[in-house]
Amino acid sequence: MLKVTIAMKLQFEEIMRKHQQDFHPVVKFHAGKEKIGEIDLTANNQDVTEEIFRETEGFSKYIDARRRQGDYKFLVGGYDELRALYGRSELFGGNVNESNTKSPPEPRRLHLGMDIWGEAGTKVYAPLGGMIHSFAFNHHYGDYGATLILLHQLDGFPFYTLYGHLSLRDIEKISAGKYVSRGAVIAHFGEPNENGHWPPHLHFQIILDMELKQGDYPGVCKYSERQKYLANCPDPDFILQMRKWIA
Repeated sequence: MLKVTIAMKLQFEEIMRKHQQDFHPVVKFHAGKEKIGEIDLTANNQDVTEEIFRETEGFSKYIDARRRQGDYKFLVGGYDELRALYGRSELFGGNVNESNTKSPPEPRRLHLGMDIWGEAGTKVYAPLGGMIHSFAFNHHYGDYGATLILLHQLDGFPFYTLYGHLSLRDIEKISAGKYVSRGAVIAHFGEPNENGHWPPHLHFQIILDMELKQGDYPGVCKYSERQKYLANCPDPDFILQMRKWIA
């Protein structure tokens, strides 16, 4: 059961603002020389049809075309987005072909992290010092694939950062409890066969209470549980600080 209160969330946000200038970039981006674009994967984007997102290859071509079209190094977005595309996997409860029933269970469709879409092999850096909390290969279709979770502490406040859709080699020779330095290369964007069958990208998420979970934490929740999960998973841009560079 989540233990996060509004007071805790506000305290965390205050600490983040205080230390924001100290965070190392999670991905390298040269402002002035390179561009970042925003991508909307909700129903508002009518280009993202079931035909596009159902198959990984087609979805990847769509993302690549969007990046080339704007000459973007990265496309970013996703926090607090309601995305129909999770119907591509039974993992999120419900399938795009699922027939209507009298009382269908509510599927998970609300995204809790920020996605950074880019080239496979892109380096991922630790934004601040911490400890490896846990890791796992969540290999189901539509899942995180290779996943890493770090534990941090700032001003006595503990919190976690989750990195999903990584290269499998990034978690093959690491161990829980190992210290990670600020700015250290901790991972790389994985290929579809190791990242849960998604176009190459990083799912970055802040978590206040891991609820005793290891190597995994929901990155998508039911809309009816939106407030609870958003309180536990604050805006990732407190650390990423990428929205200000969107062209």
